[in-house]
Amino acid sequence: MRKVRYPGISIVLLTVLITLSIGCSRRSKDDTIAKDIQEKVAADPETKDSQVDVKAKNGKVTVSGKVKSPAAQQKVEQIAREEPGIASVDDQSTIEPNLPPAQEVAPAMASVPPPVEKPKPQPIVVPAGTVLTVRTQQALSSKTSQAGQTFLATLAQPVSVGGRRALPAGATIKGTVVSAKSKGKIKGEAELSLTLVNISVGDHTYEIQTTSISSTQKGKGKRTAATTGGGAAGGALIGGLAGGGKGAGIGALVGAGAGFIGGAMTGNKQIELPAESALSFTLAEPLTLPPPHD
Repeated sequence: MRKVRYPGISIVLLTVLITLSIGCSRRSKDDTIAKDIQEKVAADPETKDSQVDVKAKNGKVTVSGKVKSPAAQQKVEQIAREEPGIASVDDQSTIEPNLPPAQEVAPAMASVPPPVEKPKPQPIVVPAGTVLTVRTQQALSSKTSQAGQTFLATLAQPVSVGGRRALPAGATIKGTVVSAKSKGKIKGEAELSLTLVNISVGDHTYEIQTTSISSTQKGKGKRTAATTGGGAAGGALIGGLAGGGKGAGIGALVGAGAGFIGGAMTGNKQIELPAESALSFTLAEPLTLPPPHD
């Protein structure tokens, strides 16, 4: 079987390939011509102040932009015409005598300082171990209070971190009764233990973890006050315990008449905490607050 040949198609394909190759070569050569002329104009003492743009297409060079004098305009055109491989030069540049020298343009641009990025505000972290002194808004008692019961208090003293106000005085704080046990008439002991669970600052409420503070009434004249979850520095009852005497007080409000106070001297004393009592708790975990607004 004889093979059918199509010489006409082969010639067409060959022509297309040659045309594409020539086009790519011509474009690359035009780019080289334009770049070479632009560099020569920038380097020549007579034309270095000129602000011109050089383009080349199929060997035809077009010069546009601004030059400082007729002499500079002629020099630019001369540089373009002397470039090897060009077919013609079309000088469209205009003359502007007040054109600033090239060396004055760069300093003007360099004199503009870079924009200074404003540092992002950082959150405030109230560290663990910070003492929160609060005033209760309601009475609490080993006889009437129950474990799990919540109570409200206000921050008695502001808290600052690194010179920045973190927690303002008067901030609302919620606490909870950890345990409450009424003392029996004949035997047994009274117990009341408290902790704090959150604090409200502005429109936001933040969960907090503090050590617990507690007081135990064991019989006539036997009273104890203790802290749990962090040793002796974990928190304290401020003021007097039942029957007089000093409590385990720390903070600026010691001796302010607040604290766990016993009932009547009947031998059946309960632990009573009147409203406006001042207590100190210690943060067991850090509290992170958002950056303050400007």
